[in-house]
Amino acid sequence: MNDATALRRPPRPLQKGLQTRATIIEAALGLAANKGLEGLSIGLLAEVTGMSKSGVFAHFGSREELQISVIRDYHVKFEEEVFLPAIREPRGLPRLRAMFERWVRRVSFEIDSGCIYISGAVEFDDRPGPVRDALATMVQTWQDALTRSIQLAIDVGHLTGETSPEQLMFEIHGLILALHHDARFLRNPGSVERARLGFERLLAHSLAASGPAPEAAPARSKEARTPRR
Repeated sequence: MNDATALRRPPRPLQKGLQTRATIIEAALGLAANKGLEGLSIGLLAEVTGMSKSGVFAHFGSREELQISVIRDYHVKFEEEVFLPAIREPRGLPRLRAMFERWVRRVSFEIDSGCIYISGAVEFDDRPGPVRDALATMVQTWQDALTRSIQLAIDVGHLTGETSPEQLMFEIHGLILALHHDARFLRNPGSVERARLGFERLLAHSLAASGPAPEAAPARSKEARTPRR
């Protein structure tokens, strides 16, 4: 190991502390997805991670700080899976479609585990405080990114100048909420396909005459065609 490498690395006790904290947050993410942010507790995390309550407490100091750390970590993972890959696509509809498609895939993955953005909004919508502020900030950050992507689609001529970025973002977000509700709560088959079709219909109302044609809706799966009994 050269001197430069040694200088970049944190001291071993600090490095171990960061690893332990990351392990706790990872466990907390799993618990929050199933039990909600309010279901998190220092005692439960100590049991899951095999640590002492004092050991877990030493890394966060309070249940509130733990909840905020989980929200921030969830947001980082959301960005890595949805936002960052999507912005590598060309500006305009390719990027906007990528953002929506990756968002749909993540919601599909979370059907059994739950979405912290959505469940957290239900838990903290009428409870002011640092946890609600952190959650609202993360959701607003994503909505702002989606709105900017819509504006870019207008700027490059894929969507008409009459398109309201804020209104279209609102309607796209509504599709995701409906998808989560129908797929997770009602367990309705075909919810993902309906969300995708709804997205293309929203775009069709705003496509510029010279813009790219909308993509065909994906073929419905056998499961989606099967009526519920």
